[in-house]
Amino acid sequence: MMSSREYWPRWAETLRRYRLHHLTAMLIDAGNPLALIGANVLYFGAGLIANNHQITALALTLEEDTEARAFASFLLEERAST
Repeated sequence: MMSSREYWPRWAETLRRYRLHHLTAMLIDAGNPLALIGANVLYFGAGLIANNHQITALALTLEEDTEARAFASFLLEERAST
């Protein structure tokens, strides 16, 4: 399985395409207490879907506060560079 950070460019590209990157970064920063709940929901969902490594990587990103904030910063950096 790839590191969760290796998926970030792909996720950022998808969020930019739908113009959700800024909103996502804001929700990650503001919704930090809910991130752990979201991570657990994703872990449960990943158990229902065979071999979905991206769901597990997203859950890992949301589970760790430092990783979630780093991803939010990554989204804002990507937005600033486009």
